[in-house]
Amino acid sequence: MNKETSEILVRTGPGTPMGSLLRRYWVPILKSSEVAEPDCPPVRVQIMGEKLLAFRDSSGQVGLIDEFCSHRGVSLYFGRNEEDGIRCAYHGLKFNRLGECVEVPSAPQSCGRMGIKAYPCIERGSIVWAYMGPPETQPSLPEVEWCGLPESHIYVSKRLQESNYLQAMEGGIDTSHVSYVHRYEVDVDPLHQGTKANDYIKADGNVVFDIEKNAFGLSLYGRRNGEPDSYYWRITQWLFPWFTLIPPFGDHALGGHVWVPIDDHNCWAWSINFHPGKPLSEQERADLDAGKGIHAPCDPVTFRPLANKDNDYLIDRVAQREKRAYSGVFGFAMQDASLQESMGPIQNHEAERLLPTDRAIVMARRMLHEAAVGLANGTEPPALDGAAQRVRAAGVLLDRAADPMEWAGKHLADGLDEPVYSV
Repeated sequence: MNKETSEILVRTGPGTPMGSLLRRYWVPILKSSEVAEPDCPPVRVQIMGEKLLAFRDSSGQVGLIDEFCSHRGVSLYFGRNEEDGIRCAYHGLKFNRLGECVEVPSAPQSCGRMGIKAYPCIERGSIVWAYMGPPETQPSLPEVEWCGLPESHIYVSKRLQESNYLQAMEGGIDTSHVSYVHRYEVDVDPLHQGTKANDYIKADGNVVFDIEKNAFGLSLYGRRNGEPDSYYWRITQWLFPWFTLIPPFGDHALGGHVWVPIDDHNCWAWSINFHPGKPLSEQERADLDAGKGIHAPCDPVTFRPLANKDNDYLIDRVAQREKRAYSGVFGFAMQDASLQESMGPIQNHEAERLLPTDRAIVMARRMLHEAAVGLANGTEPPALDGAAQRVRAAGVLLDRAADPMEWAGKHLADGLDEPVYSV
């Protein structure tokens, strides 16, 4: 990938081609629990280089506004969340969740010209989402499966990842690495253990991929040897522009991620586990709270993982030698993040030498690049209709002569009405 293409893909600030594209979709900005109560303390939010402030007003509605007062540029984080708005602590100007200035104590006649930027918000799947694009092009609501489930059925976490969103998301697209960096973790992690899928993943590291482009993004068909008469297919979904869905392991909860730029050097890695038809058990929630599965123990304020680049991700060379942790780092999330952050804040794409297993990454890059350039030239982006997101990842054993795409067309086309397919 040449430097010009790379620059378009990794830069997401206001006015950039990729930033303009990503702002056309609903963006996860924070957990609903971060602004749990009306008139609770506001929360600083940085998304795609914009410094913003989130708060829940007196009526219980969430607002997302510019962090800084239009008068003298003071941070509204130090303001008062009261009576359906944020009041600046410096001179008393007050702003509602729409960004309208509703009070200027020293000059009431100036309210009309003192408004600040604000973005519409919704709450789905225990997450506050914002739309940061042009008001006239606001898309339909997100319909990723976990968005529509009761809170009892889902578990949501987020963590800071100190790398560009693209290389983080590409780790979610690339499922060939599971046979290596996660190969010992799958046997002991409570969200993965005890399934035949683990045996197939560890036994066959030579994954063969078929990729299918569709209305929501890409379906990735990863083939490994299964039983003597079958192949084990891991069918992973990448939903344009930043969702990944993970094939389930046995009866364990399904999973997924969202990768959202904070700025060009950092991103939020959202991780979600869910059961479509039943609540998560107390034991499952306890395991997830402990950072098992695709989650990680984090600082409760900054959401920075406790294992991070400053402590070499708590790498354990003895565990590596004893084959308890392939890279010496424990936990699925930090096993991935440690390697992705090791590339640097923004990977040098010109230096990489890609392999056949990287086809899905190449296709995703091409789709993002074409959409960003196309939008700049007046072409509407793809996958704006949330209904296209009603798909599910799957793990399945199929006869060696079977066509996995034909199988998926019958069972995953509107996959939310089908059973969970897992091995």
